[in-house]
Amino acid sequence: MLAVCVDAPGAPENLRVASVPKPQPKDGQVLIKVHSTALNRADILQRRGLYGPPPGESDILGLEVAGTVAAVGPGVRAPWRVGDRVMALLGGGGYAQYAAVPQELLLPVPPALTLSQAAAIPEAWLTAFQLLHLVREGEVVLVHAGASGVGTAVVQLARLAGAVPVVTAGSTEKVQMAVELGAAAGFDYNQQDFADEVLGFTGGRGADVILDCVGGTMWERNVRCLAVDGRWVLYGTLGGKTVHGDLLGHLLMKRGQLLTSLLRSRSLQYKADLVKAFCQRALPFFTEPSHQPALKPVIDSTFDLQDIAEAHRHMEANRNKGKVVVRVIPQSQGGE
Repeated sequence: MLAVCVDAPGAPENLRVASVPKPQPKDGQVLIKVHSTALNRADILQRRGLYGPPPGESDILGLEVAGTVAAVGPGVRAPWRVGDRVMALLGGGGYAQYAAVPQELLLPVPPALTLSQAAAIPEAWLTAFQLLHLVREGEVVLVHAGASGVGTAVVQLARLAGAVPVVTAGSTEKVQMAVELGAAAGFDYNQQDFADEVLGFTGGRGADVILDCVGGTMWERNVRCLAVDGRWVLYGTLGGKTVHGDLLGHLLMKRGQLLTSLLRSRSLQYKADLVKAFCQRALPFFTEPSHQPALKPVIDSTFDLQDIAEAHRHMEANRNKGKVVVRVIPQSQGGE
């Protein structure tokens, strides 16, 4: 089969499409014929040699796919059958024509969605769903990178949970998109001090929850606009891992909690439970317009597999609003 290989850690130019052995489904696994996958920041870090796959996972990039069931391994239970439209959460291996996935990590594709749209759901939306388990109805949730794949999912899921999402983003256009998705307010961190803006929005009380994929460069403003007894959840360090200053003292004065969260390195049982809960509580809102508020994956752009290097450049330049999708099967060959 064809898959994206990394010749050596480094720039997007090091990505190439090559022939590799096709995986065979093991006990309890389903083989997916991949129609589309989607980019995540973890892919870029792995390409650079900074974030390897967990033990036992494929070293091929890609954490989410959508396609059709090509084969089922021994021990696979119903309902999965050959030909079913599915999407899946992966520990790796998504940038390929086929992926073998534990049956517990498959989700049915809602009828209203194409497979390219479905590919934008598993990693981003399950990450968002995981982050929001601490959020209670009526709470103000500050979402950094509110126009990213995870950010656009968090905004919609927070509204579904009855919370009040406010976002930061790097341009007026990105802020506006997040507001159109349901954010109660948005702030361009290149033009505004988001801490002052959040305090103003909340009448000086601050955000009950901060969902932060940036880290180091924002810690001071995060603590400043965190409500007393608030929760700051760190799930990425795009702005650096190093903190200079009195973080602990400031956090202590707020009685704040600093929590950390990752999804890729979690156990299969944890991910299976997360997928099950998401299917019960969120997936129905992708299916029928009658379910309100309706949920939708936000697609920024779509590339063919042969253009994977350009797709990475697009994300690294922070040009995307929503998810960057990669078609493994081009439209000219029947890709959705």
